Amino acid sequence: MRYRHTEATLALMRRRPVIPVLKVADVAAALEQAAALIAGGLHVLEITLRTPAALKAIAVLAKAFPEAIIGAGTIIEAAQAEAAVEAGAGFLVSPGTTPRLIEAALRSSVPFLPGVASASEAMALFERGFRALKFFPAEAAGGAKYLAALAGPLPDLVFCPTGGIDAQKAKAYLELDNVACVGGSWMVARDILDARDFVRVEELARQATALARR
Repeated sequence: MRYRHTEATLALMRRRPVIPVLKVADVAAALEQAAALIAGGLHVLEITLRTPAALKAIAVLAKAFPEAIIGAGTIIEAAQAEAAVEAGAGFLVSPGTTPRLIEAALRSSVPFLPGVASASEAMALFERGFRALKFFPAEAAGGAKYLAALAGPLPDLVFCPTGGIDAQKAKAYLELDNVACVGGSWMVARDILDARDFVRVEELARQATALARR
C-alpha cells in the first residue's frame, strides 16, 4: 500500500534542492524572510511550530505568496497537524514519528513528510506506505555517509535530510541518489537576520536554488 500523498510529496521535494526552515518571531519577520527567499528562487518554505506566531505566519504567507508552498514543521502532535492545515499549510513535516502521528498523516489532506533517524524507523514507515521521509537530525544521526549506506537495502525510499546542514554539506547530500532535497536555515542565519540583510538572504537563496542534484 502506498501512502496516497507519496507522489505529491516527492514532487514537492523535487521542486527545489533546498527547503528553507524558518523559526519566526512574528508575522512581520516571516513576511520579510519569505519575500527574500522567494525572490531568490526558493518557493517551498517550512515554518516551524516553535513560536506562538507560527500558525498566524503560515496563514498570512499562504495568502501573500500564492506562488509558493508554505508548510508547517515540528509537527509532534496530531492536533498540530490539523491546526496547521486549517491555517493554510500546504505540507507538514515532523522531526520523528509516533503511531498517532502516522494516523494523522494518513488522514491529512496535504503531504506529510515524517522524520526518521534510523533504518528501523524508515522501514516501519515504508510498511505503512511512506516513501518520502525526512532524515533528522541529519548530521548528528550519521550524515551523508549514513544515507548513502541506506540506499542499498532501502532503494525505494527518498529522503530530505535536515539538521546541521549548511551550504557545503548540502552539496554532499544532493549527490546521493536517495536524496531529493535538503532542509536548512543557513540562508536565514541569526546574524544575517539581526543585521536585517535581506539582500544577503536573497543572494544565499539564489545560491541554494542553483545547487545541483544528482
